[in-house]
Amino acid sequence: MPGHFGIRIAKADKDKLVGELDVDDRHLNNSGHVHGGALAAFADDLGGTLAGLNVPPGFRTTTIESKTNIFRACLPGRLTGVAVPVHVGRRMIVLQISIYREDGKLAAMMVQTQMVLPREPSTSSVGGSVDA
Repeated sequence: MPGHFGIRIAKADKDKLVGELDVDDRHLNNSGHVHGGALAAFADDLGGTLAGLNVPPGFRTTTIESKTNIFRACLPGRLTGVAVPVHVGRRMIVLQISIYREDGKLAAMMVQTQMVLPREPSTSSVGGSVDA
């Protein structure tokens, strides 16, 4: 999904992740503004990526709660997302993801909770392997 959507990671470490999205027609609603779902998908991807950087080997995360506030409309152009951990625990990770327009104004903010789970081993099936 990130490749199809055009999401790029510009900086990534356990304490801060920065991503970019160059908005085009794929991301717009009927009025020519960035669709709220596109803003949420961008933030969700950044949050999940950052959560993954904060779990030990052999573990994964999955989103269990997500809330997005949209503050300003966005026109086509570059959006920048900044994700930071609010809490990193053994069982849960809470993240805040802020999306900024090209003019630097805050457009949207997501607070996301990720559950930390053990990664299950891959199993073979008729259609190939399934990775949990």
